[in-house]
Amino acid sequence: MPGADRAGAGRPVSASGGAAGAGAGVPGGGPLLLGVRHHGPGSARAVRAALEAARPGVVLVEGPPEADALIPLAAHADMRPPVALLAHAVDEPGRSAFWPLAEFSPEWVAVRWALEHDVPARFIDLPAAHTLAWRAADEDEGESAHADVDADREGQAGGRGRGAGRGTPPPDVRDGPGTAFPDVRGDPLAVLAAAAGHDDPERWWEDVIEHRGVAEGDAFAPFAALEEAMTALRETGEDGEGGDEEGGAHGRDLVREAWMRLRIRAAGREFAQGVAVVCGAWHVPALRRRVAVAADRALVKGLPRTKVDMTWVPWTHRRLSRAGGYGAGIESPGWYGHLFAAADRPVERWLTGVAQLLREEDRVVSPAHVIEAVRLAEALAAVRGRPLPGLTEVTDAARAVLCDGSDVPLALVHDRLVVGDVLGEVPAGTPAVPLQRDLARSQRRLRLKPEAPERELELDLRKETDAGRSRLLHRLRLLGIGWGEPAASRSTGTFRETWRLRWEPELSVRVAEAGVWGTTVLSAATARAEADAVAARDLAEVTALAERCLLAGLPDALSPVMRILADRAALDTDVGHLAEALPALVRALRYGDVRGTDTAALAEVAAGLAERVFVGLPAACAALDADAAEEMRRHVDAVHTAVGLLGGTPAPGHGDPRPRWRAVLRTLSARDTVPGVVRGRAVRLLLDDGELAPDEAARLMGLALSPGAAPADAAAWVEGFVGGGSGGGMLLLHDERLLALIDTWLTGVPAEAFTDVLPLLRRTFSAHEPSVRRGVGELVRRGPGARGSVTGTGSGIPGFAAGLDTARADAVLPVVRLILGRDRVRDDDLTGVDTA
Repeated sequence: MPGADRAGAGRPVSASGGAAGAGAGVPGGGPLLLGVRHHGPGSARAVRAALEAARPGVVLVEGPPEADALIPLAAHADMRPPVALLAHAVDEPGRSAFWPLAEFSPEWVAVRWALEHDVPARFIDLPAAHTLAWRAADEDEGESAHADVDADREGQAGGRGRGAGRGTPPPDVRDGPGTAFPDVRGDPLAVLAAAAGHDDPERWWEDVIEHRGVAEGDAFAPFAALEEAMTALRETGEDGEGGDEEGGAHGRDLVREAWMRLRIRAAGREFAQGVAVVCGAWHVPALRRRVAVAADRALVKGLPRTKVDMTWVPWTHRRLSRAGGYGAGIESPGWYGHLFAAADRPVERWLTGVAQLLREEDRVVSPAHVIEAVRLAEALAAVRGRPLPGLTEVTDAARAVLCDGSDVPLALVHDRLVVGDVLGEVPAGTPAVPLQRDLARSQRRLRLKPEAPERELELDLRKETDAGRSRLLHRLRLLGIGWGEPAASRSTGTFRETWRLRWEPELSVRVAEAGVWGTTVLSAATARAEADAVAARDLAEVTALAERCLLAGLPDALSPVMRILADRAALDTDVGHLAEALPALVRALRYGDVRGTDTAALAEVAAGLAERVFVGLPAACAALDADAAEEMRRHVDAVHTAVGLLGGTPAPGHGDPRPRWRAVLRTLSARDTVPGVVRGRAVRLLLDDGELAPDEAARLMGLALSPGAAPADAAAWVEGFVGGGSGGGMLLLHDERLLALIDTWLTGVPAEAFTDVLPLLRRTFSAHEPSVRRGVGELVRRGPGARGSVTGTGSGIPGFAAGLDTARADAVLPVVRLILGRDRVRDDDLTGVDTA
């Protein structure tokens, strides 16, 4: 069923034994089979009530038996669900599987009950050693490789469809487009809901299970009823499957169920007080069925296996959500958590929480709104014939009363409350790879706690703690652990960094994978950087890596990376590669200043790289097609910026590179064999730096746009001069001669060539701001005779005059001071100020 484990499909479901509850817990009466919906609060409450009534001698739970040693940690004071069991192959940590558990998961409730009552608890599903080896065999055969990757990412071992259980075998057990399972196997609870006349399985499950109280003396009734329904569904599904039962996903279910039957038999022999089994409801009929021991042993014989490690890791409600891609997920983990935790009045408490969230977002919500919303939810439930208001009713009531009919604030409610960003915690002593332990120590030392909601972190690198945080985040990115991503900072200074942080459960797998590089974050990042430098395919990759080493504070890695960089730079004759590599080196020099890193070797390489670019660039710009010319134009821009930064701190033995670069630009601007877009950009850069007089720039433009020039080449020159978002449009607004040259050239372009240059011109001017385009259009409309400058005296454009209007400027100063909070503003200062 949707979210109902498909009644456990894909996960070992209800354990076999006598009729669920019949004779359960009684010696000789057979095992107590409690078929559940994974992550169902109603199932969780029913499981606790059944265990209290039966008082079994052992509790068997669906899950990998390698985790038996981890069960006692579930009672630790620092263990806070949602958490997940993580299994990964020792020789290939990226091959992994999760078994998530929430506070309202029946399996978690069963384990906690056993620990609280000193009753042994064990996992009885197919071992993870077989599950992961099975998956590896599938990958070797090319079966469902994409689905397997998806399953790893979303935290399940390939569970089937929406009801798939945690720890189900390999990816082909999953349902999805193109699967060949009958509907009964794909979503058994949807079949049950349809048989009951309901078109929404989720609502049907809420009505019959989640909103149903557990009456005294009736603790086993829901399990008996669910087993009876699953038995009928399995008989229907098996009749429809014919002779193909032994293959594919169903064949793997048979193996898992055989394994569980063997474990249940062994527990029955060991514990005379009775055996209780908690598993997905789909498997209950199979576990109840009488099967010869020899037949079960034959099914599980010869299974592939691999060595695995297991541990507990934090999980999130968002990863329990079906929308996150988790096969056994539910649509509303936050709502289900609320239903499980609310002692009474769940509707009133939920809508009160919604009101609090909306108030935090500055929406006006009063107690009267909450009261009215509760009444509306109850009325909707009565009209719809539901025993209690469900998520649909409280959502409709919140939309109508608390959100004024708008879906915009309701989307916030769904994201923050219905799904939620609750992140679990595991005790410090939980088994982990050494790298994970070192990361946890660093997080505590730097006061950088992993959190599920995305948040921005502003760092001032002049402070030791913030500098340490920056180094840690950069080292983790080098290791492929994307806890944080750099974001655009509000400050342009190199001493500021902005990060977006969000901890995802699968990062635990990435940490385990990165453990092959070292036992600490520093040593692992250093080893990974050195290996990446050796494996880098081109010079730009090595320079980018050098920059990342500097940001991450890896001095031991920087030296070998710089040696490889120097060797690659000496051998690389491609000017494009050299030009692409230079900006990263110069940025690294700037970062080194604020981090106090010795960058002498870096400066030496950067200076040598720049000199080689200067020598080779003019020749490299000859005989380029349009695409290559545009790429070279971008290289020229990047080198120009890099040289400007490098000029302030030249390497020892090297002079200021800026005069040498300007000479290169002059060469490019005057050489006819250089593409027009590069020549135009060279002229523009020289003009911006004050190295070219406006008259000379106009002369060069006139030559480029002369009647003898090819229209396409002239249009490319214009693009290089005023395009690329470089602010060239403002030049045309303020320099009538340049605009007149372009206007005269454009009106003289032959008709047959105009359609060829139009797309290029459109691309050129579309990069400018709308106001610039309007201004240029106004100048062109006036014509050459009456044009003038739109920013000149008498232009007729409001706000422009020959000089500065200081009186009007002074009028806004009090308001500006008030906004900036620079000083107190007297009331009379604001007299006459139009604040509209």
